Amino acid sequence: MNNNNSNNNFHSEQSTTSFKDYLDLIRNNIIPILIITVTSLVFAIIYALNAVDIYKSTTVLKLSKPQGSILDAPLMPGFSDFGNDRFIANEIEVLKSYTIREKVAKTLIDSFLVVDEPDTFSLLLDNSRFEFDRKNSNLISSLDLIKKLFSITSIEQKRGLDIVEISIESPAPYEASLIANAYADAYRQLNLEINRNQLTLVKNFLSSQRSEKLDQLSQAEELIKSFQEKGGIVALDQQASTLVTEIAKFESQANMTKIEVLSTEKVLVSLKEDLRRKDPQISTYIESGMTQEYLKSLQTEIAKLELNKTLALNETKSSRTGDDQLIKEYDKKINQLKTKLDKQVEILKTSIVASTPEELRTLSQKIIEEEIKLQSLQTMLAQLNIIVRNYDQKFNQLPKTTIELARLQRNRESLEKLYILVEEKYQEALINEQSQPGNVYIIDMARIPTSPSKPNRMLIILVGFVMGLGLAFGFAFIRNYFDNTIKTPEDIQNRNINVLSWIPQIEAMTTSGTTEFEFIVHQKPDSIPSEAFRALRTRVQYSRIDTASLKVILVTSSAPSEGKTMICANLAGSFAQSNKKTLIIDCDLRKPRVHSFFKANRYPGLIDYFFNQVSFDEILRKSEQENLYYITAGTIPPNPAETLESPRMREFIEGLRDKFDYILLDSPPVIAVTDSEILSRIADGTILVVSANTTEKELMEKAIEIIRQDNVSFLGAVLNNFIYKSSYGSYYKYYYYYSRPKKGDSNPSAKPPVINNN
Repeated sequence: MNNNNSNNNFHSEQSTTSFKDYLDLIRNNIIPILIITVTSLVFAIIYALNAVDIYKSTTVLKLSKPQGSILDAPLMPGFSDFGNDRFIANEIEVLKSYTIREKVAKTLIDSFLVVDEPDTFSLLLDNSRFEFDRKNSNLISSLDLIKKLFSITSIEQKRGLDIVEISIESPAPYEASLIANAYADAYRQLNLEINRNQLTLVKNFLSSQRSEKLDQLSQAEELIKSFQEKGGIVALDQQASTLVTEIAKFESQANMTKIEVLSTEKVLVSLKEDLRRKDPQISTYIESGMTQEYLKSLQTEIAKLELNKTLALNETKSSRTGDDQLIKEYDKKINQLKTKLDKQVEILKTSIVASTPEELRTLSQKIIEEEIKLQSLQTMLAQLNIIVRNYDQKFNQLPKTTIELARLQRNRESLEKLYILVEEKYQEALINEQSQPGNVYIIDMARIPTSPSKPNRMLIILVGFVMGLGLAFGFAFIRNYFDNTIKTPEDIQNRNINVLSWIPQIEAMTTSGTTEFEFIVHQKPDSIPSEAFRALRTRVQYSRIDTASLKVILVTSSAPSEGKTMICANLAGSFAQSNKKTLIIDCDLRKPRVHSFFKANRYPGLIDYFFNQVSFDEILRKSEQENLYYITAGTIPPNPAETLESPRMREFIEGLRDKFDYILLDSPPVIAVTDSEILSRIADGTILVVSANTTEKELMEKAIEIIRQDNVSFLGAVLNNFIYKSSYGSYYKYYYYYSRPKKGDSNPSAKPPVINNN
């Protein structure tokens, strides 16, 4: 049952939380909030003033998707096709790769060793060394530099554009621009290497063939020269020379075609390996699609017609009679077959590339093109070999006297024509390689920044201030969340406990740190606390309809140091000021304090009177306040509870009822000992003192439960040490207005006349 009530009270308390409650929370914690905020602000200012200037330099790149073959590429690459975000994202990952950082690190180290100005560098220096030594340079290691580049480099794509920015931050402005430009150059070189990979492969192969054929040609010329020097035939007749020229021409074409076949095979192997690493299934699918017989038959027919056309042209030149109609017929048939072949190739590309991911389409198209080219070259080579064999039969019918020279002449002319063809192909491959632009364009080179980009000192200070406020408010709310003490009268009322009054802190006591003004109703009757005690007196007096039935009042608390003696004495003093004869009895027989409150001796007292050591007149003492009397505890008995529960105690209290208007009993804390429970049965009413920001809610509820369990008369609770200014500012304002001295008062400290509130 009690748990349910507690839960209901808790929910009631939560539901009444308002904006004013939060303001009160801030006011109650204003000192720690200010300390935390100012501390954070000071640290932010110190950090901002001592922060190292950071310079930022940026290189701007434009990326465009690869255009495939250079012959098919537009005049201005990049304007016909914008790369999508996925392509740009892939390139950004390449920029962040270890390979790029390794190239950049090598460039930076070389630049550092060339530039004899170590003060222009910062990130490249080993800060663990304090003096620069050229011989034992304090340059960081290559591995450390590669790791550092990853953390200082920012690579971002401008949203919706094919623009990538490479930004470097460094304490040294020259170093920032140097690193940014090194990044751009390293990436551009790597991009060129990737785009020129196939062209470079072909160029290198043709270069080796060029050197090889040149050596073979030189050897062939030496053999002819040696043959003629030995007395052989020095010249061939017209028929033999023509035959040698013709066979050398076709033989050189066959050898050149063979070289192109080998070159294409090398390119295909490289492309297929690349595709197989990325997607083996697509590679197998392309290979199966290239085995169509219809494609091979078209290529064979085209090769035959082109060779027949070549033979017809040769015959026309030799006979010096033009047959343009025959050549046109060959061209017409060749064009028709090429149109059919192109259509079939497009159908094949569409079927294969349709289901290929975007990043693999270009590679797949290159493989298909190279496969078609290889098949065409192989078909052409087969036809040329047939023609060469036919010419070989005619060549072998030459006279024996001329056949040796003809063979040497044939070999030389064949190698000479082949070398010329290889040289032409090599130069073409060299031009293609150098003219391949890549797809990276540096729009803006990084420049040396003239002003630092960081730190933003005002922003740091502002952030420090805001963080300080956040930490301060967080501290206040967390402190409040874990603080289980009573703070306001509402905390008491929300637990269905009557609040008689709230007593503010006595400023004179808090500022001086002494108990000089503890008896505030007598020493400063015009103060705000004195007015609060008068309010408490009135509410106690009229807490019952029959006011005469309330004479003996017990004042207790839930725990020690909550101000019950001060509340008891000042309440008694307030009664005395209203012309009520009032008595205070110190019933705290364990730690009595009434004697120290009135600055008197503890002996003789109540216990001494009980043991017949002194008379009643000797223990009854008059205070400075008129109509106010008090009895101290006297000698501490060994059994306080039994003494208070004795019939002598009841008889003593009953005997005082006719002598005094009000009798206030100052008792020990109700939770600590049972003394207060015993006295509550004797008293006509019980008051529980609760100290703001000290008394825990659970202890207060437990104290109320103990007081109420014997069906005694519980008058209510008094909230002590309540801060009016932070919680109830309006109350404080009104109290101050009515309690302050007037301007015309010649003696502001004079006591006001006693007012009879009866």
